[in-house]
Amino acid sequence: MGAEHSIRRIGVLTGGGDCPGLNAVIRAVVKTGILQHGAEAYGILDGYYGLIRNRMRRLNYEDVSGILTLGGTILGTSNRANPFAYVEPDSGDEPRDVSDRCVENFREAGLDVLFCIGGDGTLSIGHGLALKGIPVVGVPKTIDNDICGTDVTFGFDSAVQIVAEAVDRLHTTAMSHQRAMVIEAMGRYAGWLALVGGMAGGGDIILIPEIPYTIENVCRAIEERRDQGKRFHIVVVAEGVRQPDGEYVVRQRVEDSHDKIRLGGVGVWLAARLEEMTDVESRAVVLGHVQRGGSPTAFDRVLATRLGHEAFMQAAGGNFDIMVGVQGPDIVPVPLETVADEQRLVPPDGDLVRAARAVGTSFGDA
Repeated sequence: MGAEHSIRRIGVLTGGGDCPGLNAVIRAVVKTGILQHGAEAYGILDGYYGLIRNRMRRLNYEDVSGILTLGGTILGTSNRANPFAYVEPDSGDEPRDVSDRCVENFREAGLDVLFCIGGDGTLSIGHGLALKGIPVVGVPKTIDNDICGTDVTFGFDSAVQIVAEAVDRLHTTAMSHQRAMVIEAMGRYAGWLALVGGMAGGGDIILIPEIPYTIENVCRAIEERRDQGKRFHIVVVAEGVRQPDGEYVVRQRVEDSHDKIRLGGVGVWLAARLEEMTDVESRAVVLGHVQRGGSPTAFDRVLATRLGHEAFMQAAGGNFDIMVGVQGPDIVPVPLETVADEQRLVPPDGDLVRAARAVGTSFGDA
């Protein structure tokens, strides 16, 4: 960290999908600035929309008190406002680069640093703004746990708890009706949520994007369980698991968003195939946005507080165009250019997968 850097006025925004722990980060950044550095804080509303449209509001100490346990984000968010390819809502216009407007609004507000709390899209945009002269510090956020440069992201533990509880509850109905229950978790390219949530709930079969599977192997695992006298089956599948033809199950296409496609429905597709091929009555439950909502776990509250505090300290040390990431027991600066457009995937031969296989979990690959 460099020499002490004068931070008099800060801007904070939250981008991308909502996530438990966002408010805890906002609270930590703002309170650290006010209490330890006498800084003024401004919240930028609705993610990068607010920076484009110059929509900000002053955040006092009272504004961030009592929000540690609150889900969502008091600042609002958006995943469809990329300043480098901006489309005015409902205009039908072609994407335009309005990043210079963001720089102008930042400077006119007299801000010394911009804290960008979000996932890969938000951090990628933050890096682009840093290259245009805005001092940026990023804080990694995603329930998918797939951002490079950090061992874990806040929000992941909270989402895992939701998945595990759902699997727990579906166990009882599966046992009562002798069904195969298919639980679809979020995770487009990375299967961390389905894997860890499925393991925590005792899933019998877990399908993730990183491990190729066949529907025949999944059916074989169910048949083997039936031969062992098991009368129900719990299958946890990540939304990014592809069909045998290699295609995603796409719910919606959104051309003016960082994520061009919205996934959802592979669990419904899989349940239908399993019932057709095994004669086992099958039901699908798509957890969807339930995984994003609610109060953060104690782990995420502490992690978010640590990340928010360290983000401000990096700025105070004059260290910009970085993200604060968890590496082992420490929180360290990671250059944004190394994390913005990469993803951290589940190692197919990693310890989590090995442990799951050791207790009989099938991944549909053998």
